[in-house]
Order: sequence, then structure tokens, then C-alpha cells
Amino acid sequence: MSASDYPPSFEPADVLFASPHTYLRRLVVTTSEVEVVITGRVPSYYLKQMAQEAIRGCLGPRRLRNEVQVCSA
Repeated sequence: MSASDYPPSFEPADVLFASPHTYLRRLVVTTSEVEVVITGRVPSYYLKQMAQEAIRGCLGPRRLRNEVQVCSA
């Protein structure tokens, strides 16, 4: 399922919670009228990018701030 498959009312946190990637389901998503912020830790830059791209489809007019940290285990 791609981000564009979600209905417009789908919240960014719901998209990550539905992810098959365990690490993405652990990230914290904070939303406001103007911004969506992703925080937390993942073991690779690939997963950081995956989180960002998963949420991009339900941003609407809001901007995205990806503050996910990459921490090798």
C-alpha cells in the first residue's frame, strides 16, 4: 500500500502504525495545522527515508520535519 492509497482523512501516525517495518511503528509523529514532525530512532538511513516517504502522501498543506535519528545497534 502506498501513501497515495490512504484516504485524505488518514493521519500520518496511522500510516506509520500500519507499516510492515517494526521500527517505523515505534516512531513518534506530532502534528499541528502547519507541520508534521517525526521523531525517534531507526537503525538505517533507508528506514528514516521510508518513514518520511510513507507520511508524505497525507501531509496536505503541512510541511514535514524529519527528526529521526539513525543509530546503529
